Amino acid sequence: MRTSMIPDSDYERRIARLQEEMAKADLDVLVTYSSESEPASSRYLADFWPFFDFAGVVVPREGPAALITGGPESFEFARQFSRIKNIHIHPLFVETSAPDWVPPVQYEDFSSILKAVCPRPPRRIGVADWNIFPHSIFLDLQKAAGDAEIVPADDVLLRVKAIKSPYEIAVIRKAYWITEQAMIDVLNVVREGQAEWEIEAIAHTTMRRLGAEGTSYPIWVCSGPNTRQSLCRSTNRRIRRNELVQLTFGARYMGYCGNMCRPFAIGKVPEKARQLMRVALEAFEGALRDIRPGATAQQVFENYHKTLSRYGFEEFTLYGPAHGTGSSEVEGLWLGKGSDLVIQPGMQFNIDIWLNDGEYGLRYEDGIVVTETGLEELTSYRREIIEL
Repeated sequence: MRTSMIPDSDYERRIARLQEEMAKADLDVLVTYSSESEPASSRYLADFWPFFDFAGVVVPREGPAALITGGPESFEFARQFSRIKNIHIHPLFVETSAPDWVPPVQYEDFSSILKAVCPRPPRRIGVADWNIFPHSIFLDLQKAAGDAEIVPADDVLLRVKAIKSPYEIAVIRKAYWITEQAMIDVLNVVREGQAEWEIEAIAHTTMRRLGAEGTSYPIWVCSGPNTRQSLCRSTNRRIRRNELVQLTFGARYMGYCGNMCRPFAIGKVPEKARQLMRVALEAFEGALRDIRPGATAQQVFENYHKTLSRYGFEEFTLYGPAHGTGSSEVEGLWLGKGSDLVIQPGMQFNIDIWLNDGEYGLRYEDGIVVTETGLEELTSYRREIIEL
């Protein structure tokens, strides 16, 4: 059964909270960019997931927001699915190989769109999704901006996304539940001799059957020497007895990303990998203990680093022990040594312990939500040394 849809009022509140943050940052308008593979901003602000064409959201400091997309197909698509009903068609938001439309399309550039959305000419324009914002679209925005200053503004949007509403948390719980069911199904049926991609397909089947709209990222299974990769793809390699296998799964549900990772072996875990597992599990339990309202990211990281240092493993990791998640699988809020973040109720994290000794790599990962008094664990199945 699908969770109740997040109401329009929750999206309206997101826009209002964003406008409050824009006022604090002295931004007159904020512009985002989304694609099929990076849909977080348009999905979060408008509940619109583009494909073929692209999308953007324009939020003025005062007044209603607008959605931008490209081409007549996406315009009609957005009219049905977007929570923002003020929609503009921009020619640079059209797919790479756009057809010669019949009949002609009424396009607008940023000069026209900003005039329609902003009550007065903007002085400061914030751009979210800065590192993926296309150059051609940026040039058109720059032309329309005139003398206005254009600045990166991902941090402004992140401050809004960081605190989840009760509606969001309900959907997030479902995304993680689906992910955990996929993990359970795979661990119950996986057999020696199966190809990595065959095992991945089992997870896909469970996720789709339980209502997932897709995956949080291109999920994978890796085994033996492939486990050294922090990021990988499932291959034709067939898993063998007494070797390390890594499962990395995440279901996307109603725009929110679940995630769960488990290493295991059929038979016995190799001894060097077993030691990595022991330390990773100790570090995981430490993060569960330390992530609390009022704790700082630096405190959590320092304790994590101390745990690794006790075993000489401090160079075996790539980052801190947790990161924010939500409409993207990684949504900022890294708990690292350079962060000034103070953890607050309503924040959501993945505790993400990745260790690699050069021969083996493994990851334990589960979702949590910070509550007023501690945290809620979203996944926990077989957080242990798994031998099947």
